[in-house]
Amino acid sequence: MKTILVTGAGGYIGSIATYMLLQKGYRVIGIDNLSTGWKEPLEFFESSFGKDMFRFHIHDLESDMMSIFQKEKDIEAVLHYAAPCNVDESMKLPEKYFKTVRVGAHLLDCMNACGIKHIVFSSTCAVYGEAQYVPVNEAHPTLPVNPYGESKRIVEQILYWYGKLKGMTYISLRYFNVCGASDDGKIGDSKKPSRHLMQNAVRGALGLEQFHLTCPRVETSDGTPIRDYTNVVDLNRAHLLGLEYLFNGGESEIVNLGTGTGNSVMEIVDEVKKATGATFNIDTSEARQGEYATMIADIKKAEKILGWKPEHSLTDSVNSLVMWYKDHPHGWKE
Repeated sequence: MKTILVTGAGGYIGSIATYMLLQKGYRVIGIDNLSTGWKEPLEFFESSFGKDMFRFHIHDLESDMMSIFQKEKDIEAVLHYAAPCNVDESMKLPEKYFKTVRVGAHLLDCMNACGIKHIVFSSTCAVYGEAQYVPVNEAHPTLPVNPYGESKRIVEQILYWYGKLKGMTYISLRYFNVCGASDDGKIGDSKKPSRHLMQNAVRGALGLEQFHLTCPRVETSDGTPIRDYTNVVDLNRAHLLGLEYLFNGGESEIVNLGTGTGNSVMEIVDEVKKATGATFNIDTSEARQGEYATMIADIKKAEKILGWKPEHSLTDSVNSLVMWYKDHPHGWKE
């Protein structure tokens, strides 16, 4: 039974990862400072799986991480999710995003000091910047157009050097866009409003809040950005496969996670309307900064290296969100 440290375990993607790890029989140590994460899912995991399988620490990664590693001596690998992920915010508060570089380096220092050699890192397609060709493969130039993408690119460079000089092995997973909740609807996104298009559209369809378009006008067929929307369970399944790959002696890799197909913002809105049978008004608000027109993943490497393919449809993602928001219309409370 392997023990995995999950940073950002109270956040949207990290909490679903924790749920899946526990269901697979891993022991999990969760860390979250609750700046954007939630305590309730951590308490749910503890009560559902027991303290022998799950323990959590309310702790800031900027502070002394060694105390956690010294207390939890059986950690064998790290899934590093903890970081802000708002492109628009990164254009206004770049210092907040470059702080994650410092945090990443501190985490790697602690891992190295404790002899922990495996890490799966949550990266982003924002490292590529404006796509020079689509679908985008891992060889595409990395030319970020916002501090969020730049901060992830720098951490990837630090990972490279820790791998080369310290013997660490890593999988850096470059996410495209994320949607959905856990398949049973028990764990989902609690941000208010969410950073994610489909979540906000489903909330609009359920009458929980007014839906607003925040995308800029771009050069696409309907004038809205085209993105590659990946179900969050599929996304986290890739993390588990990445862990197994590293435990089995795999070499460090950078891998895209997407579906290989793209949908415009308005196509996602139409899919939500179709799947829910609901109609809702669409307002527009201030366009987000740092966005680009089209980003679609080439996912051949994910299949080759990890044996991973997406298994969920857009409708699956909508249906899981409907279950989540019907039970948690205001998300987690604490």
